[in-house]
Amino acid sequence: MPQQEVLGGFEHQVLLAIARLDGETYTVPIVLELQQRTGREVASASVFVTLRRLEKRGYLSSRVAAAIPGQVGRPRRMFRLQPAGVAALVEAREALQNLWAGVALENIARS
Repeated sequence: MPQQEVLGGFEHQVLLAIARLDGETYTVPIVLELQQRTGREVASASVFVTLRRLEKRGYLSSRVAAAIPGQVGRPRRMFRLQPAGVAALVEAREALQNLWAGVALENIARS
């Protein structure tokens, strides 16, 4: 299997948020999921830029969902996790697990 590009930290978080949201969602639920899980403010513009970058890399696909009759606002761009995105998440998890293997935090000098 060819090695994929390494996920950046925020890219990793965005893909995980989509996975937690059943694999297809739009920007607002991703922002809310990230804020809830990380305890940090997240700018929706940052999420949207990251979504488009991940789509260009083949980790996500998107479609414009038709507006629901009576819905306020414009149609939403829905992003779906693709097999390459799942593979990137698996590779990132394995890399982190390998790095953490054998690390005893209590033995690390603290300043």
